[in-house]
Amino acid sequence: MPPPHPAPRPCPLTTGLPRLDAVMHGITAGDNIVWLVDEWEEYRALVLPYAAAARASACDLHYFRFGPDPALVEADAHTTVHSIDPAKGFERFVRGVHAVIEAAGRGAFYIFDNLSHLAEAWTSDQSMGNFFRLTCPRLWRLETVTYFALQRARHAEQGVGPILRTTQFMLDIVRVDERLYVRPIKVPHHADESMDTIHLWRGEDFIPVRESAMLAQILSRIRAPKLQSDVRGGYWQRLFDEVDGLLRDERAGRAAPGARPALLQRVRLAFAVHRSGIAPLVEQFLTLEDFIAIRRRMIGIGSVGGKTLGMLVARAVLRERAPDLAARLEVHDSFFVGAEVFVSFLIENEVWWLREKQKREETFLSDLDEGRARIRQGRFPAQILEQFESMLDYFGESPYIVRSSSVLEDARGNAFSGKYESIFVVNRGTREERLAALLDAVREVYASVLGEEALLYRKRRGLLNSEERMALLIMRVSGAPHGRYFFPQAAGVGLSLNPYVWHPDIDPRAGVVRLVFGLGTRAVDRSDDDYTRLVALNALHRRPETSFEEACEHAQRRMDCLDLSTGRLTSLPLHEVLREKGAELPLDLYCTEADDGHPWVTFDGLLRDSPVPADLRRMLAVLEEAFGAPVDTEFALNFLSDGSHRIHLLQCRTFQFQRVTAGLAEPSANLARRPLLSAGGAVIGVSRELRLARVIYIVQEAYARLPEQTRYAVARVIGRLCRRHDEATGGLLLVGPGRWGTSSPALGIPVSFAEINHASAICEIVAMHERLIPDVSLGTHFFNDLVEYDTLYVAYFPQKSGNLIDSGWFEAAPNRLLAEEPDAGDFADVIRVIDCFDPAQPDVWLRADATAQLAEVFSVPASPPSGTAA
Repeated sequence: MPPPHPAPRPCPLTTGLPRLDAVMHGITAGDNIVWLVDEWEEYRALVLPYAAAARASACDLHYFRFGPDPALVEADAHTTVHSIDPAKGFERFVRGVHAVIEAAGRGAFYIFDNLSHLAEAWTSDQSMGNFFRLTCPRLWRLETVTYFALQRARHAEQGVGPILRTTQFMLDIVRVDERLYVRPIKVPHHADESMDTIHLWRGEDFIPVRESAMLAQILSRIRAPKLQSDVRGGYWQRLFDEVDGLLRDERAGRAAPGARPALLQRVRLAFAVHRSGIAPLVEQFLTLEDFIAIRRRMIGIGSVGGKTLGMLVARAVLRERAPDLAARLEVHDSFFVGAEVFVSFLIENEVWWLREKQKREETFLSDLDEGRARIRQGRFPAQILEQFESMLDYFGESPYIVRSSSVLEDARGNAFSGKYESIFVVNRGTREERLAALLDAVREVYASVLGEEALLYRKRRGLLNSEERMALLIMRVSGAPHGRYFFPQAAGVGLSLNPYVWHPDIDPRAGVVRLVFGLGTRAVDRSDDDYTRLVALNALHRRPETSFEEACEHAQRRMDCLDLSTGRLTSLPLHEVLREKGAELPLDLYCTEADDGHPWVTFDGLLRDSPVPADLRRMLAVLEEAFGAPVDTEFALNFLSDGSHRIHLLQCRTFQFQRVTAGLAEPSANLARRPLLSAGGAVIGVSRELRLARVIYIVQEAYARLPEQTRYAVARVIGRLCRRHDEATGGLLLVGPGRWGTSSPALGIPVSFAEINHASAICEIVAMHERLIPDVSLGTHFFNDLVEYDTLYVAYFPQKSGNLIDSGWFEAAPNRLLAEEPDAGDFADVIRVIDCFDPAQPDVWLRADATAQLAEVFSVPASPPSGTAA
């Protein structure tokens, strides 16, 4: 039995770079540290301070020299160089190395040449991995500290896998734009906090990178997710093998003429591009290389859906037509879940035949609860789970969002705004917990395909028989952590055509953006508890408000963000988030201080002192020109530490807004008119004149007296009335106090758009709240519904000069409520249902001019019956 090794001299355990020690939360006796590098110089830059620290403490340092590169260190009084030739065979090399280790005993320091040279010498990645499996545990038991290097992206799993599983540390050294970054791949338990945090290596400093813009830029270049693990064949594998072969032939100059267009057409067919409403744009702007990039980040196969294609085409347009703008876009490193995963999931979990009922008008709302329940409990095949896990390994602990991207979604005329779910995932916890959260989010988006609003929308658009397949777009959430909260600095929606013209200075063709501080959910969805900033891009400082005090009164007070501690999307008062430790932000761009020192979100600095508004205006113009129609975009915005900004283009689709191309029609006879309602803005929608068949009028005073819970019952009655309206008989006008479609009955009438989508026009009487102004929610789901259903929106301001309403006529006209809803007697003084085709009553017309921002409802003597002289 060999004698025990003597106790080692007390040597400091350090990398020689104190701030790198802090990143790693210290190293301990027995640690093996593997560095993934591209160049010898990068490894040497790490070795030199490590060796210098060992020498300065007079510790034994052993350097194993076996590669062709220049020596990393030279021999001296405390450094021994051991030259061992791996060409003499695996076993002799292992014995030689271990003889040195045994002789040195406990507590020594070691440096190995790049292990990749061993794979070359033995022509086997697996032999390299086996050597490490034999050596690393012995070094650990002897309480040594050892440096290894490995060439990045050069070895098979049989070589890298054993090293990753055996070592204590594995860290990546990557160079992006001439900067070096350290990325932990594996760390011991005591260093868990450094996991998934990339650090910029600048001199002796190691600065954490937390901005999504920088993380995506770095990882998308150097960290290829290994999603396509199934290489057993199949059509997609063979197709992309052909693509790889074509690229090799092109590089060698032997590709056949016409080979690329023919293969690209087959790739488009595999992605079902022909089913997209923007297929011509896809064919014009997405190259074969773009589809290769999609495939490399794809889980499963099939179509990637309309939302994904819209986003990718928009980025490709900017790449081609405005490369300087494209350079200021935040890199997207998204993942795409193919539509075939959805189809297989439905079949595997016995939902397919339930879903088939939704294609028949008589059963399209049947068994929805059962179908959604099966989806939420559904299982995924092992291969898809493996790919999901690979995606999570790529994202680390960065938050992401699972977005719907169905085959029908965002095609021309079919935006499906808000009909399908999008789920934020904070992505914290153990690997098992993070995977479970991802699967729950995917299931929830899948289940929304059987949502009642989505199916009613499809029925209205004549799409029940269309084949709807749900692909997914999984995107990194833009922004950075600020203390316990994660959010972008700003976000919003942008329209290339501004339909909300509240002042003569505003040019509708210049576009408009709706900005919020924090996550863009408050700009995309209706937020009844707060305000947003609407910016006409040719009149940046022209606000609806006339004073700073009014602007403050209508400034954003709450923000949406991700709470990293609770793992939830949350809405909080702004001051609560901003006072969080670590919430460093360029607030001068977003906030203006009042005389009392209170900061108000105005975006004045951003609009006055930054190039962002010009970038947004130009971006919208370029996209509109390429799409051949006005566009509706979603974006996030962040300023980086160097003062530059990045715009994250999240979505782009055609904006369903029709221009006025001809004069407005007059009623059947130019008879004396009785004005019933006149409103001078806001008028949103297509200019029109139409005869009304019915008016549903909500009596403001009676509604205001109702308890809030009772107002929900009123909304349900209105919904039933609207659903029974036959649009062939004429227009339906809704007139009521406050906001239609609000989630808060204190602010208006809490109907869903699915309940009132048969209405031709909606009028909001702005009188529910003394501070309430109409928030038309441009770019929001509610607004898109208004536009796509060709529903006119009118805001009536009682105090505005020239505005009038003949409430006496609306309240005195015969009420059809009880004839339609016999059980609604409690609401007879609240809801007035006025039929306008009563021969005994005058005809009622609606005339709206969106350009002039004028709308009026008026009556004229009834039209004579057909065949009767006027």
